Amino acid sequence: MKLTSIGADISRNDVNCSPELIKNIEKDLHLLVKAGAEKAALTNVTGDDLVISAFLEDENLEKVNQAIVEILKNNAEDLGDIDGISETPEGAGEGISYAEAMVRQDRFPDAVILSFDTYGGESFVHKVAESAMKAARGMEGVTDVGGGSVDGVRNIPGVGYVSDMTDDPVVAVTIEDLESIGVIAGAIVGAALGNKNVYLVKRGSPSYVIPGSVILSVSAYMNGNVMDLAGPLSQRMKILKV
Repeated sequence: MKLTSIGADISRNDVNCSPELIKNIEKDLHLLVKAGAEKAALTNVTGDDLVISAFLEDENLEKVNQAIVEILKNNAEDLGDIDGISETPEGAGEGISYAEAMVRQDRFPDAVILSFDTYGGESFVHKVAESAMKAARGMEGVTDVGGGSVDGVRNIPGVGYVSDMTDDPVVAVTIEDLESIGVIAGAIVGAALGNKNVYLVKRGSPSYVIPGSVILSVSAYMNGNVMDLAGPLSQRMKILKV
């Protein structure tokens, strides 16, 4: 089994995703089950970027990826990142972001998904995403880590090619057991926030930060249910006063 997560900027502005766009995307998610997904959800909404994620059997990966992109295209207020997808490596442009991670067959399909948004394509976002991925790799309770920045041209199964101009990465971490989610999410968010000018936001928050900054959202995707972890993690990270 796999988790696939595809992120895209299809908003009409550079700050947020409208309620109408979110509603329309969620209305079409049932089409992913028809395409072969076992579970599907709009897991992250980060500034003007949104991420659709699905759990599926390996043989359905290409069909589900195609269906995700079709939903994004049909509901786009602005084609934005969709236009960057190419059938050939030579035509690849700034396109959708992609993460793919393995789920063990004897485990519930659980994951932590990070989504990043930049206002002006700030290049250090790639370092931020890599920091989160390095923190996750090798941790107890992690099955697999996928996503991050594009190095050169990436071929997204069933979809096509995107270039390294793609600037709002997605990171997906699949989890061995439910109790590990808090430890792993705390570690990867902490690693990301350790970089300069990086801010954790709640799901659906606009990118109201000074340009030159990166925002990130973090979702737990547990057996098809989505939980925004920004609130719980921010409470845990508060210093208790004596």
